[in-house]
Amino acid sequence: MITLKKELNGNILDIGGGGEGVIGQLYGNRVVAIDNCQEELDDAPDGFKKLLMDATDLRFPDETFDNVTSFYTLMFMNEADQRKAIGEVERVLKTNGELHIWDCNIDSAYPEPFCVDVDVLLPDRKIHTTYGVGKMGQQSFESVLQMCKNAGFRMETAETNGVHFYIKCKKGAD
Repeated sequence: MITLKKELNGNILDIGGGGEGVIGQLYGNRVVAIDNCQEELDDAPDGFKKLLMDATDLRFPDETFDNVTSFYTLMFMNEADQRKAIGEVERVLKTNGELHIWDCNIDSAYPEPFCVDVDVLLPDRKIHTTYGVGKMGQQSFESVLQMCKNAGFRMETAETNGVHFYIKCKKGAD
């Protein structure tokens, strides 16, 4: 169970924020959710801004957002796109802004697809959903952590329980 509380201050860019729109449900009109699939945006609940956009080519000025979130989104990207997206996040995040990533370790998603159940507890409701991908390649806590470090982020929190992981890092002025 992932427990989410309203702990972020300022505006929030939610990468891959269509579908369940978990971050948008929690923070409402403080969220700009992007997704590269219009259907996912259409399926997301109302209450926050939704834009059709690719995370590897963010159409925002430098240092626009106080926070960026990625809730089970990197798993839908190949490694090259993950690197590009994290680089774009670093560009649009304000100095000392925070990047929050929730995702999972994937040993294999081909030829059999990889599926993971995710239970989220928000202050006023529970969400149960399943995310699934069928792609070649792997994803790990360690590989995503290294991409964040390579993009210049400072690690604040990094934890994994075997399948799921959470990474919180800051864009530094160092």
